[in-house]
Amino acid sequence: MHNPRLAGRYAKSIIDLAVEKDQLEVVYNDMLYLQSICKSSREFVNLLKSPIIKGDKKQQILNAVTKDKVGVLTASFNELMIKKGREESLPEIVDAFIDMYNGIRGIHKVKLTTAQAVSEELKQSIVDKFTATTPMQHIELEAVVNEALIGGFVLEFNNTMIDASIQRDLKDIRKQFLDNIYIQKLR
Repeated sequence: MHNPRLAGRYAKSIIDLAVEKDQLEVVYNDMLYLQSICKSSREFVNLLKSPIIKGDKKQQILNAVTKDKVGVLTASFNELMIKKGREESLPEIVDAFIDMYNGIRGIHKVKLTTAQAVSEELKQSIVDKFTATTPMQHIELEAVVNEALIGGFVLEFNNTMIDASIQRDLKDIRKQFLDNIYIQKLR
């Protein structure tokens, strides 16, 4: 069950605690590790969400997966999540934490979708263009390949999408043909 309000509250609490204890970077790296586990292992996420598996078993498994990989603060937070029965929301909390961290540090995520993989030089030139023309100075560029675009690109940042793809052009042309203004519509 998705609950962004709950995830935001727990993420805010661990950020506040990490800032208070001067361990924000350590906890951020721990959250990146947990996010990579959640994204790479569907079984792990299903385990966290399973109502059949008891909390102590989940705690043992989570401790085995994160042993010597996360700090004391993150391990204590994970233990608290399981004690409170909120372990099913852990992937959302991790994502919310990373978003809040990026907000604190002024890091902006930019997603570039193309039909073919782009070179590192092109990625760097896009980042340079962003930093030169916008107030965004810290850019985290994510490049994604989607062959359905046929050509061109789609750029997403700050709830803005620039769609300069061939797929979009073809859809626009199709719409123009379907809505031909030169043919009178019959009633």
